[in-house]
Amino acid sequence: MISRSIDRKASRRYRHRMEHTPDAVRERLDQAPGPSYLRDFIYGAIDGAVTTFAIVAGSAGASLDDKVVVILGMANLFADGFSMGVSNFLGSRAQIDERRQAREREQRHIAGYPEGECEEVRQILAAKGFEGDDLDRAAAVITSDRDRWVDFMMTEELGFGPDATDPFRAALATFAAFLIVGTLPVLAFLLNVASPDLIAHPYLVSTILTGLGFLAVGIAKSKIVEQAWWRGGLETLALGGSAAGVAYLVGLALGGIA
Repeated sequence: MISRSIDRKASRRYRHRMEHTPDAVRERLDQAPGPSYLRDFIYGAIDGAVTTFAIVAGSAGASLDDKVVVILGMANLFADGFSMGVSNFLGSRAQIDERRQAREREQRHIAGYPEGECEEVRQILAAKGFEGDDLDRAAAVITSDRDRWVDFMMTEELGFGPDATDPFRAALATFAAFLIVGTLPVLAFLLNVASPDLIAHPYLVSTILTGLGFLAVGIAKSKIVEQAWWRGGLETLALGGSAAGVAYLVGLALGGIA
């Protein structure tokens, strides 16, 4: 066990060392990664599982027929999933418009007030530790090219990242994750409709599948962000499970009213 741990650490150190050779660094910088849609996927996956589980919990609390559970669950799955995808699309496009307007405004400021904008560059660099001749040279290099100057101000002054997300891809990631993971809570009821009484306790199976869905999303996330798989899985399971627990309590209360 200890030997394998040492071997893994040595292998990781070697891989990191090889990733920082001049050629490897040059290749990595030439192939800069685009925007990530991980947030959109996780957002859709968690919300899909929670909202569909809320339907299942409420229906189970009210002792509704399996067919009714399926109808309500699937209606929520597609309607809410599509709504979330559209909302993400519009939100992402609004961010692009905001970014474009900010860039145009910054270009006007540089054209109209170059001395003031140059002073902003100097103060930003000074706050990062540049001083004296180094500060003068760095400011001169940045302000010598208009596009570079605008890029610098967009990132350092206004806080915009280097790349904007694609609205369609962001919406698709949210919608797909919502459908895939959101199907799990209603899957047992779907099977019972297809083959009556196939599953004796569909609500219990739904709860287990929902928990497994949260766990799988967390593990998948951990692989991307290089987090321990068990930590990512348990974190998402705990947070998603808490939201599902709230859904269950609401469903239980509404079932008592019904």
